[in-house]
Amino acid sequence: MKKILYLLTAVLLSATLLAGCGQDGTAADTAKDDGRFRIVTSFYPVYIATANIARGVDGVEVINMTRPQTGCLHDYQLTTDDMKTLDKADAFVANGAGMEAFLDKVIHEHKNLKVIDASRDIELLQDEEGANPHVWLSITAAIRQAENIAGQLAEADPEHAAAYQANAAAYTDKLKALQAKLHAELDGLPHRDIVTFHEAFPYFAKEFGLNIVKVIEREPGTEPTPAQLQETIEEVKKLPVKVLFTEPQYSPSAAETISRETGASIYSLDPVVTGEADESALDAYITTMEKNAAVLKEALQ
Repeated sequence: MKKILYLLTAVLLSATLLAGCGQDGTAADTAKDDGRFRIVTSFYPVYIATANIARGVDGVEVINMTRPQTGCLHDYQLTTDDMKTLDKADAFVANGAGMEAFLDKVIHEHKNLKVIDASRDIELLQDEEGANPHVWLSITAAIRQAENIAGQLAEADPEHAAAYQANAAAYTDKLKALQAKLHAELDGLPHRDIVTFHEAFPYFAKEFGLNIVKVIEREPGTEPTPAQLQETIEEVKKLPVKVLFTEPQYSPSAAETISRETGASIYSLDPVVTGEADESALDAYITTMEKNAAVLKEALQ
């Protein structure tokens, strides 16, 4: 009798333990089975576009994987929290073009995850480091990215395809209006040479006919060598309008050194890579690009 009671107790205990393990191990599955379609974005620029495309679509949730102040994903390493976020995702929207160096890991470890490449078929600018991934700073490319995201989301979630496409059309209309406004403000500027902080703005410069004569830091967050600093100082001295453009996400110390040596004025251009992933993000790209245009007008008149 004691043996029978012991066996029954052991069976019940094992069942309880298995149930407990099952609860912990299927947290992501439970999230996926709640009927919602979860879209995770890699960082702020693609979050803005995706949030506009999924705006007001019932049963669809957009989550930005990285923290508000992460900035560009240069050398970004996935965290444990990032992986947990991806475990709950149905689709992952990446900028692509080499921005997310961790993308192969995501694809390898989440084989059923629909990965959406926002930069698909966009012609990339090349520099000595290879393809430049900052495509969203061209409004033409930002429009194409929105169309890419909507088209690939429609494939991944056909139930909401029409809503995605309608929202994308409305958003790209806003971007086209922004593009026309910025051309009207910038095309007539008398000076076109600029010195930028890092290689974030070549697509913007190409679209609006600006000439980037030098960048202050080749790798953001890495101070230029004395030789590089002196080379930039000499280039700035040649400019008829001596202006330097920093970025709010990084220290301006190198620019301040150049300014002291050349008398150049310092302005800030925002590459639209930081911000809160909430309702305020819907118009963040447009308002930030308008501010950038106002800064350029003030600096280059």
